[in-house]
Amino acid sequence: MKSIVDTSSLHEGISRVLAVFQKLRELRGADAILDRILLEAREICNAEAGSILLVKEDRLVFSIVHNDFLFSAHGINKHLYLDASVPIDDFSIAGYTAKHSETLRLDDVYALPPSYSFKFNPALDKQSGYRTKSVLSLPLINFQGRVCAVLQLINSLDQDDKAVSFPEEAVACVSLLANHASACIENGMTTNELILRTIRMSELRDPAETGPHVQRVGAYSAEIYHRMAQESGLDASEIKRRKDLIRMTAMLHDVGKVGISDVILKKPGKLTSEEYEVMKRHTLYGAHLFRNAVSEMDVMAREIALNHHQRFDGKGYPGRVSNIEDVDAMTVGTMAGEDIPLQARIVALADVFDALISKRAYKEPWTIGMALDVIRKESGQQFDPEVVSAFLSILDVIEAIRAKYQEAV
Repeated sequence: MKSIVDTSSLHEGISRVLAVFQKLRELRGADAILDRILLEAREICNAEAGSILLVKEDRLVFSIVHNDFLFSAHGINKHLYLDASVPIDDFSIAGYTAKHSETLRLDDVYALPPSYSFKFNPALDKQSGYRTKSVLSLPLINFQGRVCAVLQLINSLDQDDKAVSFPEEAVACVSLLANHASACIENGMTTNELILRTIRMSELRDPAETGPHVQRVGAYSAEIYHRMAQESGLDASEIKRRKDLIRMTAMLHDVGKVGISDVILKKPGKLTSEEYEVMKRHTLYGAHLFRNAVSEMDVMAREIALNHHQRFDGKGYPGRVSNIEDVDAMTVGTMAGEDIPLQARIVALADVFDALISKRAYKEPWTIGMALDVIRKESGQQFDPEVVSAFLSILDVIEAIRAKYQEAV
């Protein structure tokens, strides 16, 4: 029997896919791009849940996870930082999709034919009480013809919110999205990799400036901003766009340390007052690197590099400077409160928290409890009280970020 495809829905879906690529051009980081692709694919299919798994060597790593039954895709949840993977082989749905570059449209994963080599793993369903039924699993293929990711959608819902098979017209539209999504993903991954290469350059100079450290600071900052923006009632699409920018630019907060002498950067003990004054110049050096700003990302990176050591009470550094274009700029006054750019106030807390709980040449890592005591005590002094409140409200997410971006042993 020939399937009947709803052509009006198909045309509407294709128009939607074309509009998605315009929206994706506004995003820079891989995480934001993946999140947007998954959200749009889910909406095309009215899918209750989904995930995108990136290919890393011989495994698929969960990078973005949505599940409206378990948590809101528009909210802040520790599951967004799931640290799990599956092998690329014939035995899992995602693994099979990646290995064979084959789209799988499964009506009921609990009733797969015995002839299929792949099986559904019901562990999460049993643990959470969720019920997976229909699954659409698609390969995302890059310009070299290789699978770079797998997009999985779970439980297409009908008008009664009942899980049904994925409609053919929706599958066609999501397939179109998948066919072109890999280019957007690779652009985002290239941006991320360029930032991490810059960080690795800094790490050669400053052992404390590691890739995991800056990824944690970037993720902490993004989620703190997300919470604050939600509470202010900002539009969801604008939240995602600015969250993307903050995540990336926060990672570059200490890039100005490339201008500081190794004698100071690699000193194992406490700095003298003279050495500390030199170290404080890294904020000016960082801002100077972005002096010829050509994008909103450059402007935000400059503001964070310059101001992430400002204090809410005005006792931080470098204070208000005479000319941020000048690497030898002089301080002409203090900077306090909301005069400090919001993104810098957020990064100030994220950076200090991560430094406190991390091992350094001159100290052992503090416990989470000790670090939180400092954050609470410094609310209104070193840190913006609203930033502190947002941070304390997402501690489960902060812990998930710590677990995902651990230092190499």
